[in-house]
Amino acid sequence: MENLAVLLTCHNRKFKTLKSLRSLKKVEESYRGKLNVTIYLTDDGSTDSTAEAVLEEFPETIILPGDGNLFWANGMINSWSEAVKHHHDGYLLLNDDTFLLENVFDEITDSQKYAEQKYGRKGVYIGSTKDPESNELSYGGALLTNKFLYRFKILEPNGDYQECDLGNANIMFVDKTVVEDVGILSKGYEHGLADYDYTLKCKKKRIPVLVMRNYCGLCERDTRSLYHNFNTKTFKERVEHLYKPTGIAFKSRLLFMKRFFPYRVPFFYIMGWFKVLFPGFYVKTRFK
Repeated sequence: MENLAVLLTCHNRKFKTLKSLRSLKKVEESYRGKLNVTIYLTDDGSTDSTAEAVLEEFPETIILPGDGNLFWANGMINSWSEAVKHHHDGYLLLNDDTFLLENVFDEITDSQKYAEQKYGRKGVYIGSTKDPESNELSYGGALLTNKFLYRFKILEPNGDYQECDLGNANIMFVDKTVVEDVGILSKGYEHGLADYDYTLKCKKKRIPVLVMRNYCGLCERDTRSLYHNFNTKTFKERVEHLYKPTGIAFKSRLLFMKRFFPYRVPFFYIMGWFKVLFPGFYVKTRFK
C-alpha cells in the first residue's frame, strides 16, 4: 500500500470537507509505514468556494469539477475513474463528513495481511465510524440475515475481523487487485447504494469483504427518517420525494433490487407507490 489514492466528492460542505482532509493529513503524517497519498476530490458544483479553500490548504489535491448534478455515487465514480489511470496500490473511499482516527492505516495494513493469510488474496475493508456525540456506531458493515425480506444486521467492531455483505463507503479501502477483477463503482446509481452494490459484487466473486477490527473514524449519523413528514406532503411532493436522489431514490433502489434481489422487484415497486398513494396508513403502520 505504498501508493494510495484517496477518493472524495463534495458539494457545499467546505468546513466539513476541510476537517476531513485535515484528519487524513494528520494520520498520514503519524503513519510509520511507507506511504504516498494522492487525493482525488470531485467538487460537484460547490458555490461556497470549497475547491478554492481545499487548494489553498492542500495544494497537492487533484480537484475534478462537477456540474452540481453528480451527487455522491456519480461524484465518487468521477474521482475513481481519474485515479485508476495512475495505477495506485489501493483506493480509500472517504466521505467528506468523515474524520479519520489515527489507527486507520495500521488497520488497513493489518487487514491486508489477514486477508492474504486466510483467503489467499487481498480484498475490501470497511472502516466503522462512531457518532461523535452519542459515541455509538454510525456507519460500517452489515451482514444479510434474510435476503427475501432484505433484512440485515449491522456489525459493530469487536476487535476481530468480521465478514460482511454490505459496506458503507464512509471509510472503505479497496485493493488494486479487486479493481482489476471487479472494476469501480457501478453506474446507474445517483446518490446512495453504489457502495452496497460494490461489496455485493465482490462477494459474488468470492473476494473478502471485511469489517476492520476497530473503529476507524467519526461521522455523525443522520437520524432523520426518509419518511420524515412524509404524510404531510402533497401528492406532487411525495412523488418528487420518491424519485429524488437524496430522498427515497426509487430508481436507484429499484436498480439495486433488480441486480441482487430480483424476486423482490414486484413487491418493491408496488410498495413504493403504495407509500405515495396511502402515506398516512404507511407511516402509521411503519412507525407504530
